[in-house]
Amino acid sequence: MVEQGRAPLPHAFHPPVHEFTVSSDDIEHGGELGPGQAKAGGDVSPHLRWEGFPEGTKSFAVTCFDPDAPTGSGFWHWVLFDLPASVTELPAGAGSGKFEGLPAGAVHVRNDYGDKNFGGAAPPAGERHRYVFTVYAVDQPKLGPDADASAAAVGFHLRFHTLGRAHLIAEYEVPAAG
Repeated sequence: MVEQGRAPLPHAFHPPVHEFTVSSDDIEHGGELGPGQAKAGGDVSPHLRWEGFPEGTKSFAVTCFDPDAPTGSGFWHWVLFDLPASVTELPAGAGSGKFEGLPAGAVHVRNDYGDKNFGGAAPPAGERHRYVFTVYAVDQPKLGPDADASAAAVGFHLRFHTLGRAHLIAEYEVPAAG
């Protein structure tokens, strides 16, 4: 999906796949990120729950991407994969802090802040950015990369191993000074 005048979503140019549903107790599709999901608010990953994924799903990956970041290539806030197929929900904070609620074997790679966790929203003051939370249904139990892979390398593997995809988009803006 490409909105006129806005950068494309991270999977806009990937082949179409089964669409399923992701929801959250913390954010609504088309709504605002809460202060906890901001860099200044503690980098708390939101609660996520998904359903309707395709048969044959062997694991899941979860990402958060800001396509509006002024980098020329967007900004990866969260890259998590190798979630077992039995896991269909992550509690708030599972991708941050002590990773409470994150299942054993799940792998974080560095976000664009350089940390292996969820890094909260921090757009330049006065800019409204979209934060695309995507859950990928994966066709194998282990995606392939390890924790030292780049977000781009994980995205490359997801391009070829995604059976289905669900996304939730929320926005965030830091008010301009003055």
